[in-house]
Amino acid sequence: MNFKLSGELITSDEIQKRVAELGEEIGRDYCGKDLVVVGILKGAIIFMAYLVRHIPPTVNATLDFMAVSSYGDSTKTNGIVKIVKDLDGSVKDKNVLVVEDIVDTGLTLSYLLKLMQERQPESVRVCALLDKEERRKVPVDVTYRGFLIPDKFVVGYGLDYAGKWRNLPAVHYVEQQREQ
Repeated sequence: MNFKLSGELITSDEIQKRVAELGEEIGRDYCGKDLVVVGILKGAIIFMAYLVRHIPPTVNATLDFMAVSSYGDSTKTNGIVKIVKDLDGSVKDKNVLVVEDIVDTGLTLSYLLKLMQERQPESVRVCALLDKEERRKVPVDVTYRGFLIPDKFVVGYGLDYAGKWRNLPAVHYVEQQREQ
Protein backbone atom coordinates (compact mmCIF):
# COMPACT_ATOMS: atom_id res chain seq x y z
CA MET A 1 0.00 0.00 0.00
CA ASN A 2 1.19 3.47 -0.83
CA PHE A 3 -0.04 6.61 0.84
CA LYS A 4 0.27 10.24 -0.18
CA LEU A 5 -0.14 13.49 1.72
CA SER A 6 -3.56 14.84 0.83
CA GLY A 7 -3.95 18.00 2.84
CA GLU A 8 -3.19 19.96 5.96
CA LEU A 9 -5.68 19.38 8.74
CA ILE A 10 -4.16 21.56 11.51
CA THR A 11 -1.57 24.26 10.85
CA SER A 12 1.65 24.67 12.78
CA ASP A 13 0.41 28.00 14.17
CA GLU A 14 -2.84 26.42 15.41
CA ILE A 15 -0.86 23.65 17.11
CA GLN A 16 1.55 26.05 18.80
CA LYS A 17 -1.30 28.19 20.14
CA ARG A 18 -3.21 25.19 21.49
CA VAL A 19 -0.13 23.56 23.05
CA ALA A 20 0.57 26.81 24.94
CA GLU A 21 -3.04 26.84 26.21
CA LEU A 22 -2.77 23.21 27.34
CA GLY A 23 0.47 23.94 29.21
CA GLU A 24 -1.16 26.86 31.01
CA GLU A 25 -4.19 24.73 31.93
CA ILE A 26 -1.98 21.94 33.28
CA GLY A 27 -0.02 24.59 35.17
CA ARG A 28 -3.17 25.82 36.90
CA ASP A 29 -4.32 22.30 37.80
CA TYR A 30 -0.95 21.17 39.20
CA CYS A 31 0.32 24.44 40.69
CA GLY A 32 2.54 23.67 43.67
CA LYS A 33 2.44 19.93 43.00
CA ASP A 34 4.83 17.30 41.72
CA LEU A 35 3.92 15.87 38.32
CA VAL A 36 5.40 12.97 36.37
CA VAL A 37 4.84 13.66 32.68
CA VAL A 38 4.90 10.34 30.82
CA GLY A 39 5.39 10.57 27.07
CA ILE A 40 4.27 7.65 24.94
CA LEU A 41 7.00 7.08 22.37
CA LYS A 42 7.58 7.70 19.60
CA GLY A 43 4.56 9.67 18.48
CA ALA A 44 4.17 11.97 21.49
CA ILE A 45 7.81 13.12 21.67
CA ILE A 46 7.40 16.32 19.63
CA PHE A 47 4.11 17.26 21.29
CA MET A 48 5.51 16.53 24.76
CA ALA A 49 8.69 18.53 24.13
CA TYR A 50 6.67 21.63 23.28
CA LEU A 51 4.04 21.00 25.95
CA VAL A 52 6.43 20.78 28.92
CA ARG A 53 8.02 24.10 27.94
CA HIS A 54 4.61 25.69 28.49
CA ILE A 55 4.04 24.15 31.91
CA PRO A 56 5.04 26.90 34.37
CA PRO A 57 7.79 26.41 36.96
CA THR A 58 5.15 26.44 39.70
CA VAL A 59 4.68 22.76 38.75
CA ASN A 60 7.53 20.45 39.74
CA ALA A 61 7.47 18.39 36.54
CA THR A 62 9.70 15.40 35.87
CA LEU A 63 9.73 13.43 32.63
CA ASP A 64 9.57 9.73 31.89
CA PHE A 65 8.72 7.67 28.83
CA MET A 66 7.01 4.49 27.76
CA ALA A 67 7.06 2.92 24.32
CA VAL A 68 4.25 0.69 23.18
CA SER A 69 3.49 -1.02 19.93
CA SER A 70 0.02 -1.67 18.57
CA TYR A 71 0.16 -0.59 14.92
CA GLY A 72 3.41 -1.84 13.39
CA ASP A 73 3.47 -0.65 9.76
CA SER A 74 -0.31 -0.66 9.51
CA THR A 75 -2.81 2.19 9.62
CA LYS A 76 -5.10 0.26 11.97
CA THR A 77 -4.38 -1.03 15.45
CA ASN A 78 -4.33 -4.78 15.84
CA GLY A 79 -5.63 -4.47 19.41
CA ILE A 80 -2.54 -6.13 20.89
CA VAL A 81 -0.45 -3.79 23.02
CA LYS A 82 3.19 -4.60 23.62
CA ILE A 83 5.33 -2.63 26.10
CA VAL A 84 8.59 -1.92 24.28
CA LYS A 85 10.03 0.44 26.94
CA ASP A 86 8.69 0.78 30.45
CA LEU A 87 9.01 3.68 32.90
CA ASP A 88 12.39 4.24 34.52
CA GLY A 89 10.92 5.22 37.88
CA SER A 90 8.03 4.44 40.19
CA VAL A 91 4.79 6.44 39.98
CA LYS A 92 3.44 5.20 43.32
CA ASP A 93 1.71 8.06 45.17
CA LYS A 94 2.58 10.54 42.38
CA ASN A 95 0.50 12.65 40.01
CA VAL A 96 0.90 11.26 36.50
CA LEU A 97 0.10 12.94 33.20
CA VAL A 98 0.14 10.53 30.26
CA VAL A 99 0.95 12.42 27.06
CA GLU A 100 -0.29 10.85 23.83
CA ASP A 101 -0.09 12.03 20.24
CA ILE A 102 -3.53 10.68 19.32
CA VAL A 103 -6.38 8.77 20.93
CA ASP A 104 -8.23 6.66 18.40
CA THR A 105 -10.10 3.50 19.43
CA GLY A 106 -8.94 3.96 23.03
CA LEU A 107 -7.72 0.36 23.22
CA THR A 108 -4.03 1.21 23.68
CA LEU A 109 -4.70 4.06 26.08
CA SER A 110 -7.18 2.01 28.11
CA TYR A 111 -4.54 -0.68 28.52
CA LEU A 112 -1.91 1.88 29.55
CA LEU A 113 -4.22 3.55 32.06
CA LYS A 114 -5.09 0.20 33.65
CA LEU A 115 -1.38 -0.61 33.89
CA MET A 116 -0.66 2.82 35.38
CA GLN A 117 -3.46 2.46 37.98
CA GLU A 118 -1.98 -0.87 39.10
CA ARG A 119 1.15 1.09 40.04
CA GLN A 120 -0.85 3.09 42.63
CA PRO A 121 -0.33 6.71 41.58
CA GLU A 122 -2.04 9.55 43.42
CA SER A 123 -3.74 10.53 40.16
CA VAL A 124 -3.57 9.78 36.43
CA ARG A 125 -4.78 12.11 33.70
CA VAL A 126 -4.36 12.12 29.94
CA CYS A 127 -3.22 14.88 27.61
CA ALA A 128 -3.60 14.12 23.90
CA LEU A 129 -2.82 16.35 20.96
CA LEU A 130 -5.48 14.71 18.80
CA ASP A 131 -8.68 12.85 19.59
CA LYS A 132 -10.70 10.76 17.12
CA GLU A 133 -13.63 10.40 19.48
CA GLU A 134 -15.96 8.96 16.83
CA ARG A 135 -13.71 5.86 16.53
CA ARG A 136 -13.72 5.08 20.25
CA LYS A 137 -14.27 1.39 21.05
CA VAL A 138 -13.65 1.73 24.79
CA PRO A 139 -14.28 4.80 26.92
CA VAL A 140 -11.23 6.78 28.01
CA ASP A 141 -11.13 10.17 29.69
CA VAL A 142 -8.95 12.68 27.85
CA THR A 143 -8.62 15.47 30.41
CA TYR A 144 -6.54 17.77 28.19
CA ARG A 145 -7.38 17.57 24.49
CA GLY A 146 -5.67 19.57 21.80
CA PHE A 147 -7.98 18.95 18.86
CA LEU A 148 -10.98 16.78 18.06
CA ILE A 149 -10.41 15.44 14.54
CA PRO A 150 -12.44 13.45 11.99
CA ASP A 151 -11.78 9.83 11.13
CA LYS A 152 -8.83 10.38 8.81
CA PHE A 153 -5.38 8.84 8.95
CA VAL A 154 -3.07 11.66 10.02
CA VAL A 155 0.68 12.29 10.11
CA GLY A 156 3.00 15.07 11.17
CA TYR A 157 3.98 16.69 14.46
CA GLY A 158 5.25 13.33 15.68
CA LEU A 159 2.62 11.10 14.07
CA ASP A 160 3.81 8.78 11.34
CA TYR A 161 3.01 6.17 8.78
CA ALA A 162 5.65 3.39 8.86
CA GLY A 163 8.13 5.82 10.42
CA LYS A 164 7.64 8.56 7.81
CA TRP A 165 6.37 12.14 8.11
CA ARG A 166 6.91 12.61 11.88
CA ASN A 167 8.97 15.71 11.07
CA LEU A 168 6.14 17.71 9.47
CA PRO A 169 5.39 20.83 11.56
CA ALA A 170 1.63 20.58 10.95
CA VAL A 171 -0.89 17.72 10.99
CA HIS A 172 -1.72 16.36 7.55
CA TYR A 173 -4.05 13.64 6.45
CA VAL A 174 -2.98 10.90 4.07
CA GLU A 175 -4.93 8.85 1.59
CA GLN A 176 -4.22 5.54 -0.02
CA GLN A 177 -2.87 5.87 -3.53
CA ARG A 178 -4.47 3.65 -6.09
CA GLU A 179 -2.14 1.15 -7.66
CA GLN A 180 -1.59 1.86 -11.34
